[in-house]
Amino acid sequence: MPTPVSTRHHPHDDAPDTAAAFRELAALPAGPRRDALRDRIVEAWLPMAERLAGRFRSRGESYEDLRQVAALGLVKAVDRYDPGRGHAFESYAVPTVTGEIKRHFRDHLWTLHVPRRVQDLRNRVRQAGQELSQTLPGRAPGVAEIAARTGLGEEDVREGQAALESFSALSLDAELQGGDDGYSLGDALGGPDPALDTVVDREAVRGSLAALPERERAILYMRFFDDMTQSGIAERLGISQMHVSRLISRCCHRVREQVLREPSD
Repeated sequence: MPTPVSTRHHPHDDAPDTAAAFRELAALPAGPRRDALRDRIVEAWLPMAERLAGRFRSRGESYEDLRQVAALGLVKAVDRYDPGRGHAFESYAVPTVTGEIKRHFRDHLWTLHVPRRVQDLRNRVRQAGQELSQTLPGRAPGVAEIAARTGLGEEDVREGQAALESFSALSLDAELQGGDDGYSLGDALGGPDPALDTVVDREAVRGSLAALPERERAILYMRFFDDMTQSGIAERLGISQMHVSRLISRCCHRVREQVLREPSD
């Protein structure tokens, strides 16, 4: 005959007396009888798990999902509880279920990875803000008031307040605050600047160019900065175009070789 699960409740209305059932569960070997008793215990404690889930209803997650997470935490508590330790199941189950719900928020609802310390600051600041708002009608509590309430430093309070706005990420298509010109966050993002590569290259060759003879420097300047043709350079300097071509090739090769050798020097 299966052990009955008592409907007598204490100290909460949703805390059934399952001490005898847990003692039998611990003594039973794996099998259908044990599974059935385990299921009855879980069912008896489900109202308690749902009560705990209700504490988190205002945090942006659906109550139905919270109930499922709480039920999962309850199952873990039932499976891990050892009545031989002498502690009431409720004192073990409440932190287990609550921890499972908090873990759900931490692992699944933060769009961005936020350090655990910042999440804790956020929760403390949020709770203190809600409590103080009830005693400060008409205005929101200030940083100093929240710091005094929580025992945190004002910088930590500001960090927690910033985290209150970081629970989810805005879409890049969201319009910029305070703007009426239709620009979105995506429009404000910068992009790669191709000129940066040019700056790096110029600085890399600066010393090598300065070491070239004056005529070679002038030829390179006319070719690459004044955008003159080789024939135009040859005409200005009174030399052949072939000579200009050889000088440009030789100078470029020399500068390239010096720049490539620099890291190993």
